[in-house]
Amino acid sequence: MKKGILSIAAAILMLSGCSGQKDTQAVIGDGTVTSICTEDVDYDTYFTPDRLRINMVFAGNSEKQEFFLSDIYKECAWAGSPNSLIDKLGYGQYFFEVFSGDKLIFSRGFSTLFEEWRTTDQARHVDMAANQCVWMPCPKEKVTIVFYYRIRKTGLFEKAASFEIDPNDTHIIPGPVNDYNVVPLQVKGDMAHKVDLVFSGEAYTKDQMGKLNKDANKFMEYLFSMEPYKSHRDDFNVWLIESVSEEGGVDKPQFGEWRNTAFNSGFDTFYEDRYLTIQDHRKIGDVYSGTPFDAIFVIANETKYGGGGIFYSYAMGTADNELSNEVFIHEFGHSFAGLGDEYYKSPVAYEGYYPLDVEPWEPNITTLVDFESKWADMVDESTPVPTTDSTLNVVGLYEGAGYMAKDIYRPFWECRMINNTAPAFCPVCQRAISRMIEYYTK
Repeated sequence: MKKGILSIAAAILMLSGCSGQKDTQAVIGDGTVTSICTEDVDYDTYFTPDRLRINMVFAGNSEKQEFFLSDIYKECAWAGSPNSLIDKLGYGQYFFEVFSGDKLIFSRGFSTLFEEWRTTDQARHVDMAANQCVWMPCPKEKVTIVFYYRIRKTGLFEKAASFEIDPNDTHIIPGPVNDYNVVPLQVKGDMAHKVDLVFSGEAYTKDQMGKLNKDANKFMEYLFSMEPYKSHRDDFNVWLIESVSEEGGVDKPQFGEWRNTAFNSGFDTFYEDRYLTIQDHRKIGDVYSGTPFDAIFVIANETKYGGGGIFYSYAMGTADNELSNEVFIHEFGHSFAGLGDEYYKSPVAYEGYYPLDVEPWEPNITTLVDFESKWADMVDESTPVPTTDSTLNVVGLYEGAGYMAKDIYRPFWECRMINNTAPAFCPVCQRAISRMIEYYTK
């Protein structure tokens, strides 16, 4: 990293306690100067109660990508906290900022399946495009939205595209695009100060809504049986969209099986048998268009082992595998809290996913490039680092994480982000989850 150049995310992490201060600036990879930490934004000054969905198209290959605006929807109510308009966590492979004139009024980090694909061998030989939705509170006046992507080789964000959005534009599509029934599973208070977790069903036919309700309740109870969710149960509202599919089961391309379902999801993503994803992100946007949410989990009516989770995008897993609960809470860790995979022995399609001279943005893995920004404060002085004794049961530096056996470290010997048999999330992951809960509830 060049001296004096700071990524948006790094600046956010440095300034995470800056609420109420004046604007602070950081330089991005292309030399652009952007606002990072601003005075608190008054929600009612800049936004209506509604939610805006912005549909994007990302296109490119392993070496380059381009961003295109597709269409915009004005939907239901915005579920987020009015006190968390500026993202101070810095997670994600992408980042977008919303400006009213020169004032930063909203920002958010996120990741995409498309960016994961760009690290595969296929992306070296083929150009592809993918849909992606992002959401924000609906502005009262014209705004400029600026998108950035994180350069893997440096960890810096680079400006990718900017668009002007007029909320009064007659081409903005009004209202939800479906009439699915929404069932409250647990309501603890005002959605503006709760985490609104919304389940939905994939591959459940009209006569299987009873099973969908039972499956959603099963996952909800499992979530709240584990810390830190257990202690934070009253911070969550939980809902279920009874999304109906024409057929049961999801796509299994490796077996030539294709189904007509609400999300058109499928296994064999990037030719990895267990990786279950939704390729067309607009399907998620459409199903959730009438439901306020902070976090999404799609339940697939399947027995096969598998799932997937992408930060501030979605997570999904199957309902009827013997490890469905374990997969659910692991994948939800990715999508909700930005946790990284700590395992390093299972095969994956990614190539060089984490450059060793760049600190990963995920809060639970480190290359030691900037360990002080991670869990260094949680390591006792008496703990040896690297930590090799599996019997210590303490936070340390355990080698092997992020799909690599060497030079990337995790905080604990066992955790739900490394295997399904771990008894719990480690203390570092629990802290990261708690911080995300606070982000939505303050």
